Amino acid sequence: MKELLVVKNLKKTFKLSKKQQKIEKTTSNLKVAVNDLSFTAYEGEIYGLLGPNGAGKTTTLRILSTLIKADEGDAFIDGISVKEKPNDIRKKIGFLTSELKLEDYYTPNYMFDYFASLHGVDEKDLLDRKNQLFTRFGIDKFSEVKIGDLSTGMKQKVSIAVSLVHNPDLIIFDEPTNGLDVITAKTVTDYLLELKNQGKTIIISTHIFSLVEKICDRVGIIVNGHMVEEDYVKELTKEKDLEDVFFDIYKREVGE
Repeated sequence: MKELLVVKNLKKTFKLSKKQQKIEKTTSNLKVAVNDLSFTAYEGEIYGLLGPNGAGKTTTLRILSTLIKADEGDAFIDGISVKEKPNDIRKKIGFLTSELKLEDYYTPNYMFDYFASLHGVDEKDLLDRKNQLFTRFGIDKFSEVKIGDLSTGMKQKVSIAVSLVHNPDLIIFDEPTNGLDVITAKTVTDYLLELKNQGKTIIISTHIFSLVEKICDRVGIIVNGHMVEEDYVKELTKEKDLEDVFFDIYKREVGE
């Protein structure tokens, strides 16, 4: 299998405010969010990053998506350095996060065209891509409705379509089903499996065990910024379900 994503020894430290120190229950003004993190994802694979809130999952995805820079280490997408060539990386990835807020005043049609222009998608490909994604997610019926007037689920579908406008090789989703109703969540997970079957590489972060068991080929378990376990989901769940496996590992790592 071709290695599409290679992550090598990522480290990221943040400064904490006094308020954040109280929340973290620490006297230190520094927090190591990601610490010596390495993993590899292959072409046509769904790789899950599983961990509790604050484990470093979102920070890792932001580094891979070039939104923030690692203090140490690097990642390579199809051989291209995230640190050295961020503009080239952005052409190859689609990144979706719950923090992606589309402007309420505009329509799905307008936002799709706008993001297509940012990615340099030509007019013919734009129309084909829009028809495919809008039909797949049922956006076509709401293409001229202002985003502010759409349901939460439809807004998420529009965000996915906009994130994938340029047909990227690597798709990075931070908590892809968070806050969605069961129907929309299934639509999203079914589409992720379709993308995998098309040969796309997908990285998701989540704390939902059933999602990992359903769609991920391999999973990396992160605790306190460290990769503490990594394996094929089927191997990890031979004798126990993933939730029990996770808590055994978590207790081992935090000394409970």
